[in-house]
Amino acid sequence: MHPEITWSDFEKLELRVGTILTADDFPEARKPAYKLTIDLGPDVGIKRSSAQITVHYKKEELIGRQVLCVCNFPLKQIGPFLSEVLTTGFYDENQAVVLATPGKPVPNGSKLL
Repeated sequence: MHPEITWSDFEKLELRVGTILTADDFPEARKPAYKLTIDLGPDVGIKRSSAQITVHYKKEELIGRQVLCVCNFPLKQIGPFLSEVLTTGFYDENQAVVLATPGKPVPNGSKLL
């Protein structure tokens, strides 16, 4: 069991939906990954993220897909790439990442409630 958090702790997380605009190879990454450019709506803007999602997704099929991102983590330097948001997902039974996505399209920048 994990320690409980308060509602105000949860409210500190800024989880927002964005649409992937570009997905590029990231050959410099230690583990196979893509460099993503994501439109997170007018309040957050367009941000970049590194995501280890190469097992289940081809670059071409990621374009236009909505994903859930943590927008208020500090920037993270990953090799030569600066990741601005964390693209979220779940590990499958083989420890490959499956993206966290909304069940239906929502406006970019929508905040998880």
